[in-house]
Amino acid sequence: MLKYLSVMLLFLAASCSFKGITVSENITYMEEGFLGALPEKQLNIFAPKKTRQSLPVLVFIHGGSWRSGSKERYGFFGRRMARRDIVTVIIDYPLSPDYQVQAMALATAKSLDWVAGNIADYGGDPERIVVSGHSAGGHLAALVAVRDIYFDSLAVESPVAGAALIDAAGLDMYHYLVNQNYEPGTSHLKTFTNDPEVWKETSPIYHLHGDMPPMLIMMGGKTYSSILEGTDRFMEAYREHVPNPNYNLQKNKRHIPMMVQFFYTPGRAFRWVRDFVKEID
Repeated sequence: MLKYLSVMLLFLAASCSFKGITVSENITYMEEGFLGALPEKQLNIFAPKKTRQSLPVLVFIHGGSWRSGSKERYGFFGRRMARRDIVTVIIDYPLSPDYQVQAMALATAKSLDWVAGNIADYGGDPERIVVSGHSAGGHLAALVAVRDIYFDSLAVESPVAGAALIDAAGLDMYHYLVNQNYEPGTSHLKTFTNDPEVWKETSPIYHLHGDMPPMLIMMGGKTYSSILEGTDRFMEAYREHVPNPNYNLQKNKRHIPMMVQFFYTPGRAFRWVRDFVKEID
């Protein structure tokens, strides 16, 4: 009897997680061989059912030190946001060591361009697209939000109307790599190359400007020291352009819990992201 009850509870929990939304999985946004070198990559879309108006869109990029992770791990995030009337897209992107950071940024831009051109079919508003990410995904979200060069390479306009960074890594990767002085071939250099110019080109801190889309920036007070230092440096530079930033420090949160907390929809972090996305116009 207990075993039967447990199975029924699991079934009901799964059913509730899908209640009121549609999930469209493994949609190709980038074909094999795109730009001559990039691999096929896909995305998942989580959308509320029976919408009568175009809804804001959140495009989420997973973390994993630029070398691991997948969109499948973040279905909980997509479902919870969709149930709050936000069309949510979760992407995969090329990973290190097979691909380097510039390829990741180009794939991110390609995914956003695909979303802009297709999201209306899923009830989303292409004029209200917020890009978001955790850890390495936060780095890529920030990079494409402040640099149009990746969209220029695709001959398209940036559709990014806002960015929500969740304990983002790599905001000043140049400073970090210079100070670490890694030997060639170590993990981060496989991603960012051995070239300091690439480190600077792909560090969002060096590309801030007055016409940036609005940002929500969240950091855990007990996260990794590299993120603490990088975000502090980023915020100092960011305040030169945005004196009163939308910045939230969660003093007792570590790096992984900064993402895990989104399992709890009444939590303040969930509300911060939800409200930020819905206020984009």
